[in-house]
Order: sequence, then structure tokens, then C-alpha cells
Amino acid sequence: MATTKSKVLVVGGTGYMGRRIVKASLAAGHPTYVLQRPAPEIGLDIEKLQMLFSFKKQGAHLVEGSFSDFQSLVDAVKLVDVVICTMSGTHIRSHNIMLQLKLVEAIKEAGNVKRFLPSEFGMDVARMGNALEPGRVPFDDKMKVRKAIEDANIPFTYVCGIGFAAYHAGNLCQMGTLVPPRDKVLMYGDGNCKVILLDEDDITTYAIKTIDDPRTLNKTLHLRPPECIVSQRQLVEIWEGLVGKKLEKVTLSKEDFIASMKDMDYANQVGAGHFHDMYYEGCLTNFEIGENAEEASKLYPEVKYTRMDEFLKIYV
Repeated sequence: MATTKSKVLVVGGTGYMGRRIVKASLAAGHPTYVLQRPAPEIGLDIEKLQMLFSFKKQGAHLVEGSFSDFQSLVDAVKLVDVVICTMSGTHIRSHNIMLQLKLVEAIKEAGNVKRFLPSEFGMDVARMGNALEPGRVPFDDKMKVRKAIEDANIPFTYVCGIGFAAYHAGNLCQMGTLVPPRDKVLMYGDGNCKVILLDEDDITTYAIKTIDDPRTLNKTLHLRPPECIVSQRQLVEIWEGLVGKKLEKVTLSKEDFIASMKDMDYANQVGAGHFHDMYYEGCLTNFEIGENAEEASKLYPEVKYTRMDEFLKIYV
């Protein structure tokens, strides 16, 4: 007898990760609902409206709801088994993490949700207590959301432990650009600190795998596919092989990196703090996965994830 797929509500479905979650949920055969803001909140944002219509054409259900209307959130949540929130937590885009507290209250009020995946999809915030300020701010906010979830006894899975490849691999880990340099590259220290970088589509594929999996219930899922654990130096060497040219390497010490942050605006200081924690402190790889946690590529070996040497080819 076929197992019934959970119904999924995606909150933040038109965002950077949200649109990928919607795609992955539909591809996995889940009845997929996408929260749509009411007309006054959408305004003239034609691109988001057209994206919502594209989801509808693909088989998703649009359900109206607003964070300014608590009952609408409760009503939307009551339609589904699983809620996935992908609201932005990066200051360079927008920072809406704390709005999730209203969603937590709605899930608690509805009382029917069997799994909640809050907006994580980055570093494991439970391990970021010593993060460089002000980069620590979004981590502290996410921890407040985690506490609210657990205090409300809402079943959860936290998907984390990675950096986005499009923001870190495609630019050879350079700040202020999304494309790789052709002549000179800034190296963080010796460039040998290991990080974990995944194609964002792979992140959402793994996330959707968890929602009906009892092995990930009330646990943290770390994403550590072996071919995505790389150093900055390895990424540079892959790129040099692809373009057939050696890049000039300029070393930036940890002290000089921190000193350079003082002239940045707040949003960029937050982002720079994350670069510091990843490329100097090794926050993605400097620990062993402990209790109440699982590793994605071991649970789901069938996922054909994108290796970083494959990922960089599109930039040539």
C-alpha cells in the first residue's frame, strides 16, 4: 500500500530558498501549498505574483495569509501536515527571522502540524555562540525561534551546517561579487580551512527528504556530502584547472580581515562576520556531529548532489 505524502505549506515561497523548496516539494510528490500575501501587501510586485502563478501552474495550491492577520496563519496551517519557513535571515537581503515567532504561535494554535522546518539552511546556530559580532545577531535570533518551537512542543527538523554555493563557491569565496576572479584572488589565511558548500537546489532536496522520515524527527540534519567539503584553496585550484591559468594569490590575515570590517556598513559587517567564522574559524567543520543529529548524505545516499568541481563549470 502506498504511503500518503504529507501536505506541505511553504512560507516565504517566492524567496531565494522558498522557490526551491516549492520546486523540491512538488518534485517529490507532496501536495504543496504556498502562502500568498493579500493584495494590499503584494502591491505592484509583479515578479512575485507571476512566480506564485507559476507555482499554481505546476500544481501548487495558493493560500492567502498574512503575518498581520494571525487567524489567517492558523487557517493556512490547518490545511497541511508540514510547515516549512524560508523567510530571509541575511541582512544583505532582508531580515525577517523573528516574524517566525508568530508562525510558531499559529502552529501551536492549529495543533495539527507533525513537522516544522524553520528558516535555517545555513550554519548550525546552536554552535555559533562565539561568532564574531555583529554576525552573531541572526544566529541569536534563530536560537530564540528554536527555543519557542521546543517550548511549544512542536515537532521539528533543523536543516543546517552549510554555506550556499552560489554565494561562496561561484566567487571563490570573495566578498562583494558573485562571479570568480580571473586574475587575482584574496585568500583567507592559508586558504586551507575546510567549509561545506552545497548547490541550493541540493539543500532543498535534502530538506524535503526529511519531512516524512522518522529518523530526523526532533533532530538537526547536517548536510555533509563528501564532495562538497572543500577548502578555499581547493576551489581556487579547481577554477585554475578549468580556465587553464594560475591566479595571483593575495593572503589576508585574520587580524587584517577583522580590521577591514570597521569601515563596512552594518549589513556587510554581518556578512563579513560569517566569512570570518567560516574561513578562519572553520565553524562548519570543526566539530563532530553529536547526539540528536543526523548527516544527510548518509541518510539519503540516493541523492545525486552537485560536486563543487561540477558546480564551477558554469562560470567558465
